[in-house]
Amino acid sequence: MADFISKSTVKSAERTLATPFASKTAMNTIIGDILADNPWGCTPYNSGGETLPAVQKSSEYYTGTVIYENNEGKQVGRISIRAPNSGSFDTTIATILANTAIETAMGGTTSHDSSEDGFSVTLKCHTDSGELYNVGFKRDKISVSSYEADSILAAIETWADTLPALA
Repeated sequence: MADFISKSTVKSAERTLATPFASKTAMNTIIGDILADNPWGCTPYNSGGETLPAVQKSSEYYTGTVIYENNEGKQVGRISIRAPNSGSFDTTIATILANTAIETAMGGTTSHDSSEDGFSVTLKCHTDSGELYNVGFKRDKISVSSYEADSILAAIETWADTLPALA
């Protein structure tokens, strides 16, 4: 029988943030800067007859919880939210908080504690050598995955070291 022979070594790495992002806005400001400035020197590429950007969002979601407490401060209900982007998350939270019919049905006062929110954005990047890799941002960590060249991780780590929010 024939043996499988390795053709590449795909790597991943993770940096846990000393202080989690305080808000989705703080994280998205950094992501917006990456998309605008391309600090890792990524390159556009062709796929399926289309020219794709050097760096692009490949996935994104936001989660949170609205809770309902009665007059004694006991939690009597909760609604979990998962939204596909930051704007729809804000709209969903605001809509639920303003909905008096749900508040009445739950039998308590509504609130949203943003410290419990979760968010995730993954960027897809292309190198001039043709390699595609992902950089994932979550509230408490950043991960780099599906890369082979150590220079990719070195470039991202050097960049991250310049931003106090990514310490």
